[in-house]
Amino acid sequence: MTEIATLAGGCFWCTEAVIQKLRGVEKVVPGYTGGHVPNPTYRDVCTGTTGHAEAIQVHFDPDVISYQQLLEVFFALHDPTTLNRQDADVGTQYRSAVFYHDESQKETIDRVIAEVNASGMYSHPVVTEVAPAAEYYVAESYHQNFYEDNKTYPYCAIVIDPKIKKLYKNFESLLA
Repeated sequence: MTEIATLAGGCFWCTEAVIQKLRGVEKVVPGYTGGHVPNPTYRDVCTGTTGHAEAIQVHFDPDVISYQQLLEVFFALHDPTTLNRQDADVGTQYRSAVFYHDESQKETIDRVIAEVNASGMYSHPVVTEVAPAAEYYVAESYHQNFYEDNKTYPYCAIVIDPKIKKLYKNFESLLA
C-alpha cells in the first residue's frame, strides 16, 4: 500500500532530486501547498504573496522505506533551522515545512524534530513548520524531474549536486 508524504525544504528541484533516489519511493511530484490562493502558478508562488511553499509529494511504500526514514533524509539534506530560506532562495515559498496526512505522521514528525534538536546536528533549533496537509497543486511540467533532465544547469551543479553527494555518503543503505 502506498503512502504520501508532503515535504517542503526550499526549492522543490532540490528535494525532488534527493528523495527520488531512495528505495521505496515510487513517485515524487513537485508542487505548491500551504497557501491561500487557488490554482497558483510558479510565477504566483515566486512573488511570496500566495502563502504557498514549493513542496514535493512523495508516494512511497512504507514496507520498503518508513516515513521516519524519509524525514531523517529530509532533515539532514536541507537546513531546517533557517526561517523562510534555503541557500540563496529567500522567501516564505522556500520555508521548511512538513504537511502531515494523519496523526501518526504528526507524531513521527514531532519525534524526529526532537531527535534532530537533541542530536546537535545543527547549532540552532529546527524551525520547520508542521501543519496538516492542505490542497496540493502540481507544479508546471517543466518542474517535474528537473534535476534529472537538467544536470548541467548551473543551479543543479552548484546547489543540488552537493546534496546528492551528501545523500550517497550518509544514506547509502537507503538508496534505490
